Amino acid sequence: MIKVENLVKTFDGFRALDGLNLNVPKGGIYGLVGPNGSGKSTVIRHITGIYRQDSGIVTVDGQPVYENTDLKRRIAYISDDVYAFLSANIGDMRDFYRGMYPHFDMQRFEALREAFPLDEKKAIRHLSKGMQKQAAFWLAMCCRPDYLILDEPVDGLDPVMRRRVWSILMGDVADHGTTVLVSSHNLRELEDVCDHVGIIDHGKVLIERSLSELQDNIVKLQVAFKPEQNIELSGLNILHSQTTGRVHTLIVRGSQAEITARMTAIEPLFFDLLPLTLEEIFIYELGGVDYAAHSIVL
Repeated sequence: MIKVENLVKTFDGFRALDGLNLNVPKGGIYGLVGPNGSGKSTVIRHITGIYRQDSGIVTVDGQPVYENTDLKRRIAYISDDVYAFLSANIGDMRDFYRGMYPHFDMQRFEALREAFPLDEKKAIRHLSKGMQKQAAFWLAMCCRPDYLILDEPVDGLDPVMRRRVWSILMGDVADHGTTVLVSSHNLRELEDVCDHVGIIDHGKVLIERSLSELQDNIVKLQVAFKPEQNIELSGLNILHSQTTGRVHTLIVRGSQAEITARMTAIEPLFFDLLPLTLEEIFIYELGGVDYAAHSIVL
């Protein structure tokens, strides 16, 4: 389990992380989402032991990460910008990783060669961005890590390769109990693979729940009232509302069971509850529909 408690990090007077708390359960895929500059990459660099916190606690399986060499051998990290030594090709980096990770699996390296059809003799830095990401996944997954930390992992990959990578990752989670923490702006993709989601903004985690709980706690309500009815919606936690004719479309925080009971009690002409996507939840939790789009005057 990855546990972050009251994490604070300041850069030149700017408080990038402001008492952040994060809990990543073992053996699943945790999606960390937030706007640009919210602190996602900064917290990831603490979890991987790159940064040392100003205050707070960062532990993996109960052990502090910073300068913990034995623990880091159980963690693989793929950053947004893939790094390799200047003239190193895939074989060179494979040998480097073998020296760092005691469980590096050469048999798997050979097996994944077909999944990642790359020029192994070419310097990694001379490959395209998408090919560099493929090389990073190939090497990282052969390390057989207990924890795989990913920062914008599939950025630059084509749709076929994205699906292939997620399939391999999900297989590792199912077969080996690998714990995956992934930060991405592609919320539609995360919705298909994540068990838990944390929404971060201004250096704090605002919401942290399983994906099913998150989707059950905020819904879209469409309701129309009878002409003689007074519209009475007190008691509902409404995040956004829009009216078209007699149909009211509301974004409501609360469980479907609670909202259904409330609507049944007031007997409108009709009502319907619709699930929200992860992207819609993200938009409304971070400031409503105006966060998604603003009018631009030219």
